[in-house]
Amino acid sequence: MSTPEPFERILARAIERKGGERQLKALIGEPLNAEAISQIGDDRFLAEFTKKVFQSGFVWRVVRQKWPEFEALFFGFDVEKVLLMPDEMLERKAADPRIIRNYNKVKTIRDNALMIADVQRSHGSFASFVAQWPAHDIIGLWDYLKKHGARLGGNTGPYALRFLGKDTFLLSKDVEDYFTQHQLIEGSARSKRSLNAINQTFLDWQAQSGWSLQGLSQLVAYSCGDNHIN
Repeated sequence: MSTPEPFERILARAIERKGGERQLKALIGEPLNAEAISQIGDDRFLAEFTKKVFQSGFVWRVVRQKWPEFEALFFGFDVEKVLLMPDEMLERKAADPRIIRNYNKVKTIRDNALMIADVQRSHGSFASFVAQWPAHDIIGLWDYLKKHGARLGGNTGPYALRFLGKDTFLLSKDVEDYFTQHQLIEGSARSKRSLNAINQTFLDWQAQSGWSLQGLSQLVAYSCGDNHIN
């Protein structure tokens, strides 16, 4: 196993590849703070989980085009209303041509509503639960979604968290390739050992830079792979 590069070296390479510091900064996003996340409605968490489940292995553009119909058919992803949907109703909605007809994925809507409802009983809201999750253990939150949710493993849960504003790095192809090529991990990036190593490396870079995990994740991606400036 190798020693991680210092943050400044990665930053310098990304600046060069993107044509300057200003151009790079324009590409780096920032997460929401805990207070802002805690104010998000739990219906939006269920909606984003559902969107990412349907986008997994499918054309994202098509999901976005059909999304207004998803919102209409599933009561705006109101958690209580979704939990009252019997199997027969789910089957009918899964056959509706206005949405993407995949019954197995449609079933995850009620399953993930159940996860959210369970968390509500102990934390008041799912949003508060996510907002309060320790920043140093983001992979623990990934694991929670994988174990307690439906089809939220892999990149699906993390991508949903990112879109909702939770500070998280992502294991995109470029980021995975970076850790493999720099010999910071061995074998699968999804093994417990690799995830712990990746998480700690991002925390070390955060201590050096003061950057968010999201910003660091994007920076790593822009410093390698297919992200050269045209």
